[in-house]
Amino acid sequence: MVLQIGVIGGHKASPAEIKVAESVGEKLALAGAVLVCGGLTGVMEAACRGAKRSGGVTIGILPGLRAEDANQYVDYPIVTGIGDARNSIVVRSAQAVIAVAGSTGTLSEIAYALKSEIPVISLNSWDIPGVHQVDKPAAAVELALELADGKG
Repeated sequence: MVLQIGVIGGHKASPAEIKVAESVGEKLALAGAVLVCGGLTGVMEAACRGAKRSGGVTIGILPGLRAEDANQYVDYPIVTGIGDARNSIVVRSAQAVIAVAGSTGTLSEIAYALKSEIPVISLNSWDIPGVHQVDKPAAAVELALELADGKG
């Protein structure tokens, strides 16, 4: 089974966060993992862009009712119509999650992942018990793949 790795983070992101997210997406694609995210802008779009640039596959779990709302790099938009409750679906669709910065929406996704015993790796995101802190995209992807192996 192909691993699905979630990438979570803010819909608004700084240029540095965008660069990190793109790198994470690229590295996931090169490793053969499918990227799962919220499908919108910011970190989500940057990660998808990086994945597509490296030939990867992307899934966007959308909060609204329109597939057209997905960023242009999403291959498979999943329309939910459930707003922020879709955060649970994003993380439960992954065998590991990489958080890139983010705010309270990202925190909710981290909480859902931890409650579901899905490994969470943080790149300048929330520093809370149970979350693995790393400082480079390559380290985040490597650890996510390692921890996800056997969860698929």
